[in-house]
Amino acid sequence: MEEHFFQCPYCWEEISMLLEPSNQEQQYIEDCEVCCRPIQIQYSFEESLQSFSAQSLED
Repeated sequence: MEEHFFQCPYCWEEISMLLEPSNQEQQYIEDCEVCCRPIQIQYSFEESLQSFSAQSLED
C-alpha cells in the first residue's frame, strides 16, 4: 500500500488515503474523513503513481 495525501474538494482539508499499487487503474467513491462528503477517486499505477484525481460529485 502507498500513502497519498490530497485536499478534499469540499472542505479543503488535507487527508491521506492508502492506495493499492498492484491494481493498474482504480475508480471508486469514498467519503472524506473530515466532512463526510462523497469524493470520486480515480488513480492509476504503472511502476509508481501515474495519475490521481479527487473530485466532488457536484461537478
